[in-house]
Amino acid sequence: SVSAGLDLAGRFLFAILTLMTLIANLVFIEEAVYIYRKIPSSKRSIIIWINAAAPVIATTSCIGMWIPRSTMFTDFTAAVFFAIVIHKFLMMMIKECGGQKLLLKRFENDRFKISTGPCCCCCLCLPRVPITRRTLFWLKLGTLQLAFLRPVLIFLSIVLWTNGNYTLYNLSPKGAAIWISCFIGVITIIALWPVAIMFLHVRTVLTCKKIIPKFALYQFIVILNHLQATIVNILAMQRVIPCSPPLSASARGSYVTQQLLIMEMFLITLFSRVVYRRRYDDLEPPECMAE
Repeated sequence: SVSAGLDLAGRFLFAILTLMTLIANLVFIEEAVYIYRKIPSSKRSIIIWINAAAPVIATTSCIGMWIPRSTMFTDFTAAVFFAIVIHKFLMMMIKECGGQKLLLKRFENDRFKISTGPCCCCCLCLPRVPITRRTLFWLKLGTLQLAFLRPVLIFLSIVLWTNGNYTLYNLSPKGAAIWISCFIGVITIIALWPVAIMFLHVRTVLTCKKIIPKFALYQFIVILNHLQATIVNILAMQRVIPCSPPLSASARGSYVTQQLLIMEMFLITLFSRVVYRRRYDDLEPPECMAE
């Protein structure tokens, strides 16, 4: 087992990280009960999904830390879950504006600025698009495609892996990993774009609902769960993170990623509890109440 090969310091680290994961899950359960009791049913499930992102990633990382052979499955589970959370965050911003009808009524004479990251932050010449039902449909489709395509691609990866045709760290052009990873990267960037477009437009209206710190927490999860893991994996493949028998460089890189994610998701869970915990009376902003 993993614990048998650890020294005293290693066992202490594993125990602390496991305790952090347990606390994160308990904090989330307590927050979910609060949300279920205090928030209207139209927003309840969306906010619980978003709050669950950090505890779920911490839990999958903890399982992968204790059971190294499960890393591929735990990483995929976290990736699929967060793909759904990206769509839920877009829907939350629409719901917080009072729903699609009120959003369209409020911004009927405005236009979306689409020259924003992560796709088109440098394309300042792009025209602004009118805010219509069709525009909102395309924004929602942009995030929904990730929630649908990522599980399909991950299922394909697992099938190829069981057949011996998929190796996570084999990035040669002849391997399936590089092509599947690149395609997942593209659809992820496409999914992040609508969320950024919507946030830029509603952040002033939703300031009273703490949308800026909520978006910051969401962005931290995106960066830590995707960019950080990619950087550590590249460092491991380049042997910057050396091997330490019985662990290879890639296995050590995976351990580093999991341990960092547990600590980071623990902190994000605590911050999320502060940001999302509000009284029921404060849910509707004055503008929506007036309309």
